[in-house]
Amino acid sequence: MKHRHYTLLAIMAGLGLAIIAIHTRYRNDLGRAAARAAQGSVLANTRCGPIEYQEAGTGIPLLVIHGSGGGHDQGMDFARPLAQHGIRVIAVSRFGYLRTPRPADASPQAQADAHVCLLDALGIERAAVLGLSAGGPSAMQAAIRYPDRVGALVLVVPLVHKPESAMASAPPVSDEKDEWLLRLVGSDFLYWSALKLAPDQVIRHLLATPPELVPDAGAREREHVKELAEHVLPVSLRAAGLRDDTRLGKSLKPYALEAIRAPTLAISARDDGFGTYANARYAASRIPHARFIGFENGGHLLVGHDDEVLAEIAKLVQGVMAR
Repeated sequence: MKHRHYTLLAIMAGLGLAIIAIHTRYRNDLGRAAARAAQGSVLANTRCGPIEYQEAGTGIPLLVIHGSGGGHDQGMDFARPLAQHGIRVIAVSRFGYLRTPRPADASPQAQADAHVCLLDALGIERAAVLGLSAGGPSAMQAAIRYPDRVGALVLVVPLVHKPESAMASAPPVSDEKDEWLLRLVGSDFLYWSALKLAPDQVIRHLLATPPELVPDAGAREREHVKELAEHVLPVSLRAAGLRDDTRLGKSLKPYALEAIRAPTLAISARDDGFGTYANARYAASRIPHARFIGFENGGHLLVGHDDEVLAEIAKLVQGVMAR
């Protein structure tokens, strides 16, 4: 009996030490994530309220609007290479993300107004606008509401309303899956645990990208995918915006796409798990002076196409805005 007692105590002590080690590693990782998310962050006081952003490069201004689970850091992760091509990258945090507060009206229309408020605060008369994923609606609204301020529009794997008559490129995300994903990204610890235990499932379900594409990508792209997954932390600082994006995806209304005057580029991949291929193609068909680039594979992160996508964006921004 005494031997069993000592064995049980040893097991309990081992479990306690394991819990302490896991908690310590979690707290350290979360602290590093919070510090990283603050790097380069500037809080602008605008007539629309405080708006967080960061900048890189000089030259033609490009406002980068991040997707779900992002912030100024996600936008800069994607667009920073464009700063090497005479482009001034301005990555913004949307309502409810990081240090940009969520107002009572967090609609894409109100967010578009806030984008222009930031341009005003920075003294920028006219800019190109790039909307990533769930950043697409406010990017399109900026082009619709402020045609004189948006010189070029880029929609990368965008969230776009399309009529039911337009064929979908992927089955819609079920309410059950949405609820499961919101629980996952509603907790720093749950998301951190998923990254450690099942990173491929995070890439497949949360980033809507086939994880089997990643090993065949170049080293820079593999690192980019890893960073995008990790940089959702701390999710607690992005939860309000994530909830809004999820609701918006279920209730997005048609936009007056025909009213967009800015030359537009829409890009997606057929195997995007969020079904943005059909959305982007439909938007390009309705926006005058729009061009659609579709890849057969790459998922929501367009894995394997980084260089081509960035080159096409630089070509549009430089060509249109220079004129």
